[in-house]
Amino acid sequence: MDPIRIDDPRDPRVAAYLDIRERDLAGRQGRFVAEGKVVLDLLLSSRRFSAESILILENRLGGLEDMLRKAQADLPVYVVAGAVMDAIAGFHMHRGILAIGRKEAPHPAASLLDALPAQALVVVLVGIANHDNMGSIFRNAAAFGADAVLMDTTCCDPLYRKAIRVSVGAALKIPFASFTDTAEFTADLNRRGYDQFALSPRGRIDIRHAPRGERLALYLGTEGEGLPESLLACLQTVRITMSKGFDSLNVAAASAIALHHFSH
Repeated sequence: MDPIRIDDPRDPRVAAYLDIRERDLAGRQGRFVAEGKVVLDLLLSSRRFSAESILILENRLGGLEDMLRKAQADLPVYVVAGAVMDAIAGFHMHRGILAIGRKEAPHPAASLLDALPAQALVVVLVGIANHDNMGSIFRNAAAFGADAVLMDTTCCDPLYRKAIRVSVGAALKIPFASFTDTAEFTADLNRRGYDQFALSPRGRIDIRHAPRGERLALYLGTEGEGLPESLLACLQTVRITMSKGFDSLNVAAASAIALHHFSH
């Protein structure tokens, strides 16, 4: 492919990259922004997502030539100077690598569960609204071999630019889907033979004593409030035992400990 030089930040060909932070908050109509070399590599290697264009700082182009060979021949690759990149993004882009990706059509949670193997570990998120936590949970899910992430509709978008960046691209790698009715979803997992553990500081079982079955679902709730009482009442609850007088971990850190335990 032949890189296309862009000298005007208002060139319509790079309009999708304008004012990244503000447009992240407003949504991108089926598109998302991938940032950084590792994330771009995962996007270009993905079967689930496709790239629409790439925007690269001129001094980064040489180090990306091998990676860019993975892209389809007609994918636009725009090259810019540093001042133009910053003017387009609306802030200083020290990484110098951006891409616009196209989201896949949403899959029902049941369809994703149908595709999982007989032995599976899934992460279930309820009310995770912080993009840093979302990205970190996806990163941990990838690190410890989780097969999927299922989210209720109050969770934030794992394809938000910051969430993808914090996940180091794991949000492009781990299959995910959303569900609307938590009670129905929990009942469906039960019918499918999943052991279901809800992580809570008040959990009845120390996580070190929680057995790992063939199919397991680990539930994580929002920072502070945790999982709803109605959900805790109908699931097995597990806790990560901590020092006396302290019973709170960031949900992302807790997910790493729990996933490490259940991945073995």
